[in-house]
Amino acid sequence: MSSLNHKIKTFARLFRQAIVGGEHDYTQTPIDRAIFLLAVPMILEMSMEALFAVVDVFFVSLLHDNEAVATVGLTESMLTVLYSLAMGIGMGATAMVARRVGEKDLQAAEVAAGQAVIVGVCLSLVIAFVGFFFAEDLLRFMGASERLIENNSGYTRGMLSGNITIVMLFVINGIFRGAGDATIAMRSLWIANAVNIALDPLFIFGWGPIPSFGVEGAAIATNTGRGIGVLYQLYHLQKGHGRIAVRITDLKAKLDIIRKLIVVSAGGTGQFLIGSASWIFLMRIISDFGSAALAGYTIAIRVIIFALLPAWGMANASATLVGQNLGAGSADRAEQSVWRAAFFNMVFMAVITVVFFSLAGPILGLFTTDVEALNNGIQCLKIVSLGYVLYSYGMVITQSFNGAGDTRTPTVISFIGFWMFQIPLAYTLAKVFETGPMGVYIAVSLAESLMAVAGILIFRQGKWKAVKI
Repeated sequence: MSSLNHKIKTFARLFRQAIVGGEHDYTQTPIDRAIFLLAVPMILEMSMEALFAVVDVFFVSLLHDNEAVATVGLTESMLTVLYSLAMGIGMGATAMVARRVGEKDLQAAEVAAGQAVIVGVCLSLVIAFVGFFFAEDLLRFMGASERLIENNSGYTRGMLSGNITIVMLFVINGIFRGAGDATIAMRSLWIANAVNIALDPLFIFGWGPIPSFGVEGAAIATNTGRGIGVLYQLYHLQKGHGRIAVRITDLKAKLDIIRKLIVVSAGGTGQFLIGSASWIFLMRIISDFGSAALAGYTIAIRVIIFALLPAWGMANASATLVGQNLGAGSADRAEQSVWRAAFFNMVFMAVITVVFFSLAGPILGLFTTDVEALNNGIQCLKIVSLGYVLYSYGMVITQSFNGAGDTRTPTVISFIGFWMFQIPLAYTLAKVFETGPMGVYIAVSLAESLMAVAGILIFRQGKWKAVKI
């Protein structure tokens, strides 16, 4: 009993350290402890990111309007392209900042962080312009009906025009993760989500002097919540409450560093763009089977993302450990960290698979009462989750390549897996063999599993250890 009490107290102490934060040398801390201290806040951070998707679709579903839910799904599929760009820049920032921190060159880490902010702002301005003026055209391209466009395009315009809050959350949190300041990144998402949860019902349904904006209210609430989260990030980044501080002088453009950041980020952006664009094509295939199928798929994907993003938190912890340990010249320790993180991730995703198979109906029933939409969602959730165990390894391996600065390898794997296998297979099964949406779900599960196997085999070759950034 005393041994059990000691373990419980040790766990509680480590958990508190992970939540409260503090400076740790992750190149010297025992690997399991380092993974825990980084992964806990990163998992909670990514869980909060997942909440944005789930909360919005939950409140919008209460409008009992399949077209409103479908609008959220279509817009989210477009936003995945933006997420890809923002996550790519954040990934590049993580790799460069982590490498410099591992080398104990904090000033260079701060300069790299400042350049990442500059690139992020420039990207968001371009996306805002396109979203504001071409929202209807984008929805039309995605296969939306003219009625849906007429009634709900304001949501799409609002989300794309306010994209700077999305971009900055990803980029600045990438900076914090690279520095090992995972708790600050986590808290920014806590704050953003708390505001979003409070404002969603107010702006969607109205209350007192606040009018009902319908689905557009979700965009107002989300942008406001994310914006407040970004302000929190900027405050801590400027004050230097973590390992590094970014000041005005660090925001002066340095083209050589920006060029290097873009090169490192390009692979990460490319792999996410490849994946995101494939999801858009899958959404386009699903849309041919009606609004109910599209609504069911949208809800299921939101739930799937809710489960996957915490797992990406574990993968992000692996990326930080790889970057910092390579910077410190400890390549073997970097590899050991990856395999341990992958094992922990596999255990987590195995549990999620069991939960989804057992409770798919009750879970998705929280979001819709439409029988056809519910049945489509249940089918999607169960089939896609079959690939979770292998995918859990694949996502850690992918982020470890990225943390090392080798973003090319996972980009090639993604291109082959998504564009040469997943999309053709999804179309063939759904349309040629007339399996309908089920064919899309099967293609997703198979593609993700095979890409994970390919990543593991290539990672074992060890070429990523020699990448210079």
